Amino acid sequence: MRRSNLFLVVLFFWSGFIVAQDLDVEYQKLVKKFIENVKNDKKETIADAVVYPLDREYPIPDIANKADFIKRYSEIFDARLKNEIIKSTPASGWNDMGLRGMMLIHGKIWLDTQGRLTAVNYQSKAEIELKNKLNASQKKNLDPSIAFFQDPVCILETSKFKIRIDHLGFNNYRYASWSIQKEMTEKPDLVINGGVLVVEGIGGNHQYEFKKDGSVYECAIIVLGEKNSPPARLKVYKGKKVILSQDAEIIAN
Repeated sequence: MRRSNLFLVVLFFWSGFIVAQDLDVEYQKLVKKFIENVKNDKKETIADAVVYPLDREYPIPDIANKADFIKRYSEIFDARLKNEIIKSTPASGWNDMGLRGMMLIHGKIWLDTQGRLTAVNYQSKAEIELKNKLNASQKKNLDPSIAFFQDPVCILETSKFKIRIDHLGFNNYRYASWSIQKEMTEKPDLVINGGVLVVEGIGGNHQYEFKKDGSVYECAIIVLGEKNSPPARLKVYKGKKVILSQDAEIIAN
């Protein structure tokens, strides 16, 4: 199972809600080392200091390990991003975000407190082209009734249902579900448009909410939970009463 994708949801909100501070001396040393490694294209050295898997925007596959990072290095660190990093200095462009680590340019690059790369919130031309190609491939394999979307969000699976959530644009999300026995190439059993994204605090937990016929369908993505919390959960409410609650696995996000 892939980690919940903080790429679009959480890191963006961190940069907006946490007060940034200038880097202290130790953090400046870590940032300076990272800048020098990027400047000199030290792929292996950078790859040794990455927290894997490194999230990429779905449906682009996450970077699984060091070998994968080195192979895809130029897709991520293109000339434009490298130039932004190289032009930065520990005293200019980088901010201390407390326990979250250090960020460059409002969260475009994140390093943890040990100087390890934890997020790259940037897409090169190569990644944009790959994303468009993968999106087109997904659309071909979907029933015509749902073969349109701006971005795929995630695929969840409970003991009884397969669920697909897509972003249709302008903060409008779509819920489509199938019984567990069906293939997702078939026509969905249920489709709900007009869903919204709800973000809870800065820990990463978020949910997608959909309303239909007096019921609310809630798909929660659990990033920070208790020890035995599932990766995701489907709940259906009728008024304030929970009429369905099922743990879910994140098949793709």
